[in-house]
Amino acid sequence: MRAVRFHGIGKLTVEEIAPPSAPGEGAVHLKVLAAGICGSDLHNFKTGQWIAHLPVTPGHEFTAEVLAVGAGVEGFVPGDRVVADSRSPCGACEQCQAGRANLCVKLGYVGEVCDGGFAEEVVLPARGLLKVDASIPPQVAALSEPLAVALHAIQRAAPVKGKPVLVAGAGPVGGLACLLLRHFGFGPVLFAERNAARRDLVQRETGAVPVDLDAVGTPIDCAIEATGVAAVLDTLIGLVGPAARIALVGIPSSAATINAIAVVERELELKGCSAFRDELPEAVRLLKELEGPLSRLVEDPIGLDAVPEAYERLINGGGQKLKQIVRP
Repeated sequence: MRAVRFHGIGKLTVEEIAPPSAPGEGAVHLKVLAAGICGSDLHNFKTGQWIAHLPVTPGHEFTAEVLAVGAGVEGFVPGDRVVADSRSPCGACEQCQAGRANLCVKLGYVGEVCDGGFAEEVVLPARGLLKVDASIPPQVAALSEPLAVALHAIQRAAPVKGKPVLVAGAGPVGGLACLLLRHFGFGPVLFAERNAARRDLVQRETGAVPVDLDAVGTPIDCAIEATGVAAVLDTLIGLVGPAARIALVGIPSSAATINAIAVVERELELKGCSAFRDELPEAVRLLKELEGPLSRLVEDPIGLDAVPEAYERLINGGGQKLKQIVRP
């Protein structure tokens, strides 16, 4: 079968490899229908930071069809449509036992600790799969994972209805956060995005209001930082009001230097957001309600052979919409 393989920093190839073996106990054999390229995939390509072994097939945002199930698997049969939980927690540590698998001390991700969805087929544990309505287009269903990440960021930011919320960065998670905030009735929702095509798209599809971070005149007590850029975080710290909350969901490329004095003196809350906690089922439920805008927020699908070029294009800021979808 065809698969995208990561061999180390800057080394991504498309190869013919052996298909997965028959699923073992508790596992499910899947035919990948659609997968999304995530910012963390690009981060791994540039740094190799979270990769557990090489080579590996990347891709942790995907939807698939069940081909076969292993012994002991209940609730799934061939033909079912599913989405994959990107997380691979240990299940035994204190955080896992407390229901915080996203904070597992040994947490890994599909596509980093095991082969992921940039392939025609993959085998994964049944415990990490959720059924999805077969009527939902695959390119929409593949957004369930980043939608869960956006839901978690909103939960951490704790917006208050009737008060403005500021989202810095309208990439995949920031743009989806704008969509969700408006869907849930929060707002006004303000967002900052330098990519003109994305800015116009998010404004059109979500109704959020584009702003310049250097000219935000409205008092802000709730913000979501979705760029991962240290300078943007420091700008947010400077413009939010006392006791404001800033949820950090962007992946930084390096350590950040911030105005800690302002954080202390104005009692600001900086809240880290690691993937998602228990929001994936809610994200799957929302797919049908948000199918229209979600379908318009994604790029036209590409095949596996185009993935290496897409990585380079996205790293260089070439994305016009929120998510590049791969259809193996």
